Amino acid sequence: MNIENVKSQMRKGMLDYCILLLLQHQPAYTSDIINKLKDADLLVVEGTLYPLLTRMKNGGLLKYEWQESTQGPPRKYYALTDLGTSVLVELNKAWNEISNTVGILKSLN
Repeated sequence: MNIENVKSQMRKGMLDYCILLLLQHQPAYTSDIINKLKDADLLVVEGTLYPLLTRMKNGGLLKYEWQESTQGPPRKYYALTDLGTSVLVELNKAWNEISNTVGILKSLN
């Protein structure tokens, strides 16, 4: 078993969920998303994040708006759509179920 591959797949599987969690309260700029993920020890590079945000936007989970910046050109801020909020509610339920299951299995030892 390739442990690093399994860990990588686990992180990839959670990334959409983590982005929805980050955006549930306020819109964010891409570098803010990267920094918040890094603060949570989930390292993501721009080359991974940009296509993911585009896919989530095209899937109707996210929207964006351009906002003027004092530090250069306008910035694209991402926010949840109503669909994104609904999906987040369902993913929260799924996460709680998975977390509960893993907790039970870990306590069996």
